[in-house]
This record gives sequence, C-alpha cells and structure tokens, in this order.
Amino acid sequence: MAWFHMSYNTLQLAYDRRVATITLNRPEKRNAISFDLIDELLRALDEVSKSDAIVLILTGAGKAFCSGLDLDNLKALLGRSPEQNLKDSETMVRLFRSLYEFPKVTIAAVNGAAIAGGTGLALLCDFTLATPEAKFGYTEVRIGFVPAIVSTFLLRQVGEKQARDLLLTGRLFGAQEALGMGLISEIVPGDGLLARARERAALLMENSAASLLATKQLLTDHARAELDAQINAAVRENAAIRTTADFREGISSFLEKRKPVWTGK
Repeated sequence: MAWFHMSYNTLQLAYDRRVATITLNRPEKRNAISFDLIDELLRALDEVSKSDAIVLILTGAGKAFCSGLDLDNLKALLGRSPEQNLKDSETMVRLFRSLYEFPKVTIAAVNGAAIAGGTGLALLCDFTLATPEAKFGYTEVRIGFVPAIVSTFLLRQVGEKQARDLLLTGRLFGAQEALGMGLISEIVPGDGLLARARERAALLMENSAASLLATKQLLTDHARAELDAQINAAVRENAAIRTTADFREGISSFLEKRKPVWTGK
C-alpha cells in the first residue's frame, strides 16, 4: 500500500514497499523548475537516499514532465548579482549531481515535454522511459544561455558529434531519436508508463540490494574526478554568460515572445 509524504508543495513523494516515487507537481506550470522546486527536489532526494527504498521513480503530473525554468524565475535572473549567479549555478550542479550520483537505482518516467533543465533531470537517471509524445531539447543557446553544466553529463552519454549537434542547435528532438542515441531506454504508451516503470523497478529489486548499491557507488566513483574538474569550469561559464547583453536580450525576447536581436556582446 503506497503512502504519501505530505510536507512538499511543488512535488509529491510516495513510498510503495521499497520503491519511492517523486512526482513533480506543478501541472498548471508544466512542472517548470522554480527555486522552490529545486529546494524541495533536493530535500526529497536526500530523504529517499536515507530511506530503505531501493529504487526511485521520477515523473511529472499532467501533460509535461518538466518544461525548463519557470518564467517568473527567468525574469528574476535579470536582476541577480554575480555572486547570486554563481550560487544559482552551484545549486543546479548540486541538483543534477544529486540525481546523477544518487545511491539508489533511478528510473525517469517521462510523460511529456522535458526541456532544458527538464531534459537534464530526465536523462540523468539510470533508466529513462518515455511516452511516444515526449520531447527533449538542450535549448539554452536559443535564449542566450550556455548549456555548460548539462554538456558535462551529455558528453559522457553520447558521442561528441551528437552532443555538438544537440547543444549547438538547441533543437527539440523526440523520443524515437533519443532512443536511437541511447539517451532513453524504452518508449512506452502513456497509459502504461508508470506501470512499466514499476515493472522495471520490480525486476531490479530481484537483484541483491547490496550489489545494486555497491555498483552505483562504483559508477559514481569512476566518474567523480573528471566531473569535478569539468563542472568547476562549467559553473564559471554558466555565471559568466549571465553578464552579457545577449543573455539579457535572450531572456527579454523569450518573455516578450519576440525574435531575439543578438549583438554578440
């Protein structure tokens, strides 16, 4: 019998035997990433990591998985100081690394659009199941950002040529293409998505829990030194782009729903 943890506003956390499910729960905002959601997601991940759950399923409520950064938070970025920009970047790193290095096995059940930071969350899990309608995209360059942090992870997951395509074009790509690149594990019709994720969790839990934990630890240890070095540089790049005129223009044009006028400054 599943039981829900009630102390979250932007997400739901439920436990069913030894499977934890985090559901991003701002369907009216297409589960966009807000500062509050980041805080609560970090707290929920920490809680699940300390629980006796063996598998974590991450999904979204409504029609989207996670549509990227919340518009109000996007607006707020224009007024932030260099110190705040650095802190923001470090917080995003903490969120992505918490998921990538999560001690338990993770399954993303992508029920719709997973854009920008949402693509990051969806593809950093050990297994990613997606509906045929799911859309992904590293859209940062389209609004004057640099996909510095996600690029570090993407380069570990696909070939460099594919990473360059996705990061430099900022284009959206569908579930079928993501499957072809090895970024997702399986395409599942929407009405069977969560059932399939639970089925996969049950299969995983037939393995030794101690072995699963040890294997995840091994994979994290393998990647750590390289990630540490690359991510330090990525955080600086991420903060630096926010001082440019193109960054301000990118956000302003996006919020005003007009074509950006880039100056290259």
